[in-house]
This record gives sequence, C-alpha cells and structure tokens, in this order.
Amino acid sequence: MPQERLTVRKIKEILRLKWECQLSERVVSRSCRISRSTVGEYVRRAEAAGLKWPLPENLSDDQLYELLFPKNKKQTPKETPIPDWENVHLEMRKKGVTLRLLWMEYLEKYPQGYGYSQFCQLYRDWAGKIKPTMRLDHKAGEKAFVDYVGPTVPVIDQMTGEIREAQIFVMVLGASSYTYVEAQWHQDLPNWIGGHVRGFEYFRGITEVIVCDNLKAGVHHPSHYDPEINPTYQEMAKHYGIAVIPARPYRARDKAKAEVGVQNVERWILARLRHHKFFSLLELNKAIRELLEEFNNRIMEHLGKSRRELFELLDKPALKPLPVTPYEFALWKKAKIAIDYHIEYDDHYYSVPWHLYPAEGMIRATEKTIEFYSNGKRVAIHPRSRIKGGHTTLKEHMPSDHRFYGEWSPERFIHWAEKIGPETAKIVRMELESRQHPEQAYRACLGILSFAKKYTPGRLELACHYAFANEIHSYKGIKNILMNQLDQLTASESTNQPSLLPPHTNIRGKDYYN
Repeated sequence: MPQERLTVRKIKEILRLKWECQLSERVVSRSCRISRSTVGEYVRRAEAAGLKWPLPENLSDDQLYELLFPKNKKQTPKETPIPDWENVHLEMRKKGVTLRLLWMEYLEKYPQGYGYSQFCQLYRDWAGKIKPTMRLDHKAGEKAFVDYVGPTVPVIDQMTGEIREAQIFVMVLGASSYTYVEAQWHQDLPNWIGGHVRGFEYFRGITEVIVCDNLKAGVHHPSHYDPEINPTYQEMAKHYGIAVIPARPYRARDKAKAEVGVQNVERWILARLRHHKFFSLLELNKAIRELLEEFNNRIMEHLGKSRRELFELLDKPALKPLPVTPYEFALWKKAKIAIDYHIEYDDHYYSVPWHLYPAEGMIRATEKTIEFYSNGKRVAIHPRSRIKGGHTTLKEHMPSDHRFYGEWSPERFIHWAEKIGPETAKIVRMELESRQHPEQAYRACLGILSFAKKYTPGRLELACHYAFANEIHSYKGIKNILMNQLDQLTASESTNQPSLLPPHTNIRGKDYYN
C-alpha cells in the first residue's frame, strides 16, 4: 500500500501531471506535496490497471479507486534487500559519486530491489536529512512565480471623489526574470485567475510550473505539508497543462524569485508613479505597462543583458504554446440535491436527474452555464439564469408521475397540511398549483409546514387564514406574517381589513409577500 492514502482528486492530479505534463516524479511530488515514493506507487498501480491519460470519461471516482485498490486482491509485502547505508554514506563523500550511480550498482546485486525514488528517500531518512537544501536553479521555461505587491496604488473616483486602493499583481519567469505586472481591484479568485491568464498571454507561452504564495484565492487550506489548491485554480492549471506548487509557509527561499520581482516592481515602477493621480484602473494599467516595457528592456548590470534579451534567449524558446482558447473562469461550489431534485446557485434552481436525490456534488458555474458533477462525472448542464427564485427544469430530469421513490408527492404534502388545519391545506394546495411542475413547490411547502414546529400549529393555521384572505401563499409571505405577528389579529379583522393600516407610500402591500 502507498505510504499515504490520498483523495481521488489528488490521484487524478498525480496522473495528469505525470502522463499529460510528462513531469518527473520529483516535480509531481513537490506540486502535490507528497513523497516521491508515493507518486511512483500510484503511477505503477495505474499502469498495472491498464489506465492511460486522459482517463475514460465514464470512469467514476469510485470505479477509479477500485481499479487502483482491488478489494479481492491482498497485498503481500515483498522482502526487499536493504542496502548497506553506511557504505552508501561513505561512497557519497567521494568525488563524482551520485545516489543514482550507487542505486544502479545496488540493482546489479539485487535486481528486485528498491526503485530509485524509494532508494533516495530511505537514504535521506537514514542520514537524518529531513530538510535537504533546495537548489533554486531555474531551467528555461520551467517556472513562473506569482504574487501581489504589498503597497497599493490609490485611484480616485471622478464622480464621488472616493479613493480606492488598487492591488498590484506580479508574474516573473524563473530563468530570465522577465516580468508581467497589472493593477486589479481585489485579491480575489476572479482577479487572481485573470492575472495568470493575461500573464501567459503577455509571455505568449506557458511554463511547466507555477510557484505561488499561499494566497487564499489560490490555496484553500495553507499547510506546510499538504496545501489544498482551490478547485478553480486547479482547473485553470489543467486547462493550461501546468503544475501548481505553493510555496511553503515561512520559507522565503521557495518564492525568492517572486519576492525579488515584487521588490523590483516597487522600486522601478510603483515608486516612479507615487506623485501621479489616477482616475481609473485603465489609466493606471496604461502607465504601468509603459514603465514595465522600460523595466524589461533595462540592462541588468550583473549580467550585462536585459530581461527581454534573456527572455528571447532562454524562456521564449522553451515555453509551451498557448491553448487555442484561454481559460474560461468558473466557480466551484458544493451542493446537495433537494427533494425537488434541484440544486441552487445564486438564488436560482436548476434540475438534476431525480434518481440522484439526496446525493451531494459540485456545481461548476461560468458566466453562461451551470454544470453539476456527481461522483466526478457531469450529470447536468443548463444555461445560466439571472432570475432570482426561478426554476430551470429539464423534462428528462423529472421522475414519472412526479414522485421520488414513492416517498414525496403532492398528496403527501396536502395530507400533512390537513393534519395542521384546513387553512394550511389551502395554502399548500395553492403553492403546488402555482408552479409549472409540482416538485418546484416542494421546498416552499416544506418551509411552510416547518413553521408548525417553530411557531406551533395554531399560529400557522391563523397565519395561513390571514394569508389566504390577502391572496398570499408563498413561503416568504407566511414567514413575514408570523414574524410580524399578523396572525395574532382576530379572524374578522384579518378578513375584513386586509391591510389593517391606513394607506401610505411606505407601507408594503400584499404583492410584496408574493
């Protein structure tokens, strides 16, 4: 068994980085924050299962896990000859001797011995090198470092005079130090992703790796050992075929290139703009771009070349080409299917196949579409709607006879309401009949009936009596009646005086509660 038990999402990321991006196990292990031996073990299991990239579209998360870990197959530990670590340690002191050479000599004696990654890890454990020094030798086209500058730039609103602080996003290439800079309103996820997309377009290519700080927009749960990448950030990485490696907390060397780049931007761009007044983000970005071109063309004294010259010589030839289309920003959100077989996003309700109730899944929302994923597979897609409280329902998602397993039906809600009282039953019937499909009213009916527990059945019955007299039948309307204690009025007053207050422009009418 692997040393670490990983989520299926992380297993897929390992296979993508290894097979699609063709990265070494060392780079994959750093990106996913797991040991190299674990990476090698999962890759070997996938190969033994006959898997290739891309994985089959109809392969669910559960099926993938069963292929990698067959339940009927018992894993028996093999007896592997242990190297003479003392001799290895002595040989490593000799000039020109490497761990790979010693591993190859070890395999000549023991062909069934440890793989190279595990050999190296076991040696480090034996030698007590828990924190080996990280070499920051940046290869051409390998890494881009991203971060935000600490200082902000004030932008004045011409209409109100209000001053807003613009955030400064920086992306620096590792080998050439070629730099991209832009101003943004916020350090949120849309701006964070947008900065990456525009940075790649500025470079006219893609690196193999992105090294980022543990910014909340990019990293869900910062951790020294296992930071969790934001799903949108990970999707963007998959679109561009790159690996994301978050810098370890309190390890400045991991992002030294980014920190130097940020410092240079502060000194050579922002400092020169300190006396300027800007009245729009567009105006600020135009000024930044002019100084950025000058900065990238400036000769670096210690190298005798500019960043642009180094970019043309080193990074540009090694960058991967941009995809045909840029990444389309999408937000991911957990969602649970309600009894009306709909999921909610931005106060609108979208149908999913009824038989999935009451499962949980993930919503993927773009500007134009709403998708729902269950068990790693997309099961529903809809055009995005901006109608608050509305429903988007596909016919193929609906159950026969409008029933869920025989558990929920309009008759059941009406019967439940009749136990509370005839007025409640009237309101529930009205709510069910007001929708194109009865299931669309199930949520509202549940909410209305739940008031019997919160406010007592008697108060709910009085509230429904008042609501019926005032042509109100929505959940929101019943809730407002109970909260404002309008149900406490006498039956004759609620029937004969619907408004109960003299007319006034600031008083809500009955239409508000519908």
